Amino acid sequence: MACGAPQQSSQMAEETLGFLNAFLHDFPAPPHPESPLPWKVPGAALSPEEVEGELVELAMGFLGSRNAPLPLASCLVHEAVSQLLRTDLCEFRKLPRQEEEDDNDTEEKAPVILLDASSLACSFFHQLWEVCSQWREHVPSAAQVLQRQWLVSIHAIRNMRRKMEDRHVCLPTFNQLFGLSDPVDRAYFAVFDGHGGVDAARYAAVHVHVNAARQPELLTDPARALREAFRRADEMFLWKAKRERLQSGTTGVCALITGQTLHVAWLGDSQVILVQQGQVVKLMEPHKPERQDEKERIEALGGFVSHMDCWRVNGTLAVSRAIAPGIREAVYPPCALPWDVFQKPYVSGEADSASRELTGSEDYLLLACDGFFDVVPHQEVAGLVWSCLVRQGSGLHVAEELVAAARERGSRDNITVVVVFLRDPRDLLEGGAQGAGDLPSGLSELETNTPERS
Repeated sequence: MACGAPQQSSQMAEETLGFLNAFLHDFPAPPHPESPLPWKVPGAALSPEEVEGELVELAMGFLGSRNAPLPLASCLVHEAVSQLLRTDLCEFRKLPRQEEEDDNDTEEKAPVILLDASSLACSFFHQLWEVCSQWREHVPSAAQVLQRQWLVSIHAIRNMRRKMEDRHVCLPTFNQLFGLSDPVDRAYFAVFDGHGGVDAARYAAVHVHVNAARQPELLTDPARALREAFRRADEMFLWKAKRERLQSGTTGVCALITGQTLHVAWLGDSQVILVQQGQVVKLMEPHKPERQDEKERIEALGGFVSHMDCWRVNGTLAVSRAIAPGIREAVYPPCALPWDVFQKPYVSGEADSASRELTGSEDYLLLACDGFFDVVPHQEVAGLVWSCLVRQGSGLHVAEELVAAARERGSRDNITVVVVFLRDPRDLLEGGAQGAGDLPSGLSELETNTPERS
């Protein structure tokens, strides 16, 4: 997949009007409350805090399937979601089932507030229709301009696993999606690698960037905003997992580019690297149980790290930090332990982050799950990408070739690769930088942010 091909503003305006005309032709009137919706409702019930992320995901997927120009889709979704959130959501309140009330009585006394997802989705489509109808007469300028053109190559495969549990996010229109009007351009990219099911990975792919956009620190300390976004997503999913009897977890890595600064945050062993003038710059250290600081943290809490085909926390998980990791892993048979036993606090939901100023000489970012990095060392990435560029002449299918290379090297896991070009691939070919391994600088070059340990 590639996104961000250059477009002239006049062409963008023509495509914008063409989409709005086609949309209103297919939906000439607001949908009747009892009519079937043109999209799949996100579950049965949502907490108030989940509404924004789920509706954003729902609408962006729907508009993308109809080939809406990305700036227009992002602005439409922001406007429709904002208008809906300004209404009284109490009308969508869903009465808790008896078992939910019983669970609540045995633990906390805080009321269980859930909203009916079907009614919300119906009202939201009506709101989206209204915005499209208004904008056909006058489209805001922000909906017709992409501040920066991005070339992003993405490829993901299930590989030899029974299910695809990875998820990824590509948001070059971060500002438009969240109504940020300052002059700083922002783009967000992420990879989430689920274990024990896809629920946690999907949840993180829907909510982490929304949580980041909500943080007041986003404008002044983006790295801290990303860490808080992970922490809050972990809390939110733990509550959803308890409510819906879910048992999955996920690692994750994200990159937020704000102007000329790169901010990365991560949990677990999904990774991001930067390639600059053909050299690999290490941005992070994955959270694995064998890391000395992670081992000491786990043991201080009363847990242990042991080797069972690989290093694992308490003999189960092969990562020491993740969002809502369930204890049911391949090591245990299904239902061997209660659904609500989680590996907290041994497996932490606190992310690490790092920031780096960009000089304009950077080639690309590469985000990937452990299905890639377990078999492809960092120092070989630049050479592989260079070979791809030489064969292809462009960067459109680089991720596809990298995934194929990982599979050929024996990876049986899900594999997801996201390559974000920071310079035109044609310039990289002309420059002739083939890559000669890691820069010796590593994390010493970065402003690294690690949460305080209690």
